[in-house]
Amino acid sequence: MKFSAKLDAYRSGIFTELAKRRAALTARGVDVIDLGVGTPDMPPEPHVMRALAEAASIPENYVYAIADRASLRAAAAAWYQRRFGVTLDPANEIVALLGSQDGLAHVALALIDPGDVVIVPDPGYPIFQMGPYLAGAKLYRAPQTERNGWVVDLDAIPPDVARAAVMMVTAYPSNPVTALAPEGYYEKLVAFAKRYEIAVIHDNAYCELIFDGAHGGSFLSTPGAIDVGIELNSLSKTYNMPGCRAGFALGNSEIIARLSAVKSHLDYGMFLPIQLAAQAALNGPQDCVARTRLAYQRRRDALSQSFTAAGWPIAPTRATMFTWARLPGGRRDSLNFALELMEKTGVIVVPGISFGEGGEGYARIAMVRDEPTIREAARRFSGAVL
Repeated sequence: MKFSAKLDAYRSGIFTELAKRRAALTARGVDVIDLGVGTPDMPPEPHVMRALAEAASIPENYVYAIADRASLRAAAAAWYQRRFGVTLDPANEIVALLGSQDGLAHVALALIDPGDVVIVPDPGYPIFQMGPYLAGAKLYRAPQTERNGWVVDLDAIPPDVARAAVMMVTAYPSNPVTALAPEGYYEKLVAFAKRYEIAVIHDNAYCELIFDGAHGGSFLSTPGAIDVGIELNSLSKTYNMPGCRAGFALGNSEIIARLSAVKSHLDYGMFLPIQLAAQAALNGPQDCVARTRLAYQRRRDALSQSFTAAGWPIAPTRATMFTWARLPGGRRDSLNFALELMEKTGVIVVPGISFGEGGEGYARIAMVRDEPTIREAARRFSGAVL
């Protein structure tokens, strides 16, 4: 049989590899502490689960959804208005996604032709690169470094690359590097995109997980942003609904129309009970969001304090459910470090190299376990020879 060569340049996903090794450790009786995959361990609010359960008990809801419920798009529009002061047309400027990963994968099919240049962050979440790559794009990996605050330096992108680019993927607060966009950055990004006629795809999945009283914003609240791009948002982290696969693309009507057209060929819409659960989350009480944020902040503090005391200096992260940490002892081999840590302690972290060459020398730690478990992970690290 002949197979596509597309995946030859990419090893299997790091999370698949880590899952295999975790299964092997568990089979040997090892008590594994998984701080790798960013899967929220807190449940959704009761009113969200009730909405899902009640809708799932109605036989008529098992048909193909085909399209989004108008009430779901209206709920998303109202949430953006309340949260960011951004006014959106539910009919033309919003489409529901099967999680933001769905949008990040499929928007490239809607916007680019094989050979087109797409600017992606390095390090960056794998789908930022994989979606455009599978669509046939030539990738320009824009460095995000500690020196520049882990944001893409727009002035450093070569003019010939910018002129050739048709799309740029951004994300702040960012996964994996947890950076926030500095003051004035989105204004500069809008000007850059207009100058070079580049479509901006901004992932804002972590807008509610920003700590120490800081307030998350939206790319779309920047004047002119809706002229050049869209924003993706997700209910997975904000409302602890990762398995429901519910999110939205919002913004430029032409991009939304093209993304909707692609999705019409690839899926038949979000399961109707999940649409109703998503509505319940968006329209219901929002104090749960603050509780989730505070829970992650407490975990952030436990992680920073306990690992630093154990000999791995880790500064408190400012945002997201992750910590992006330089490897201890000046090590640069992040994959070997992660595998050694896993084998010797049962603690799983994700090697920085998994997110691009710029991630070498770092690890991403997911704050998806409670404080006692995080402190236990630090205790195991302190007793290991790595």
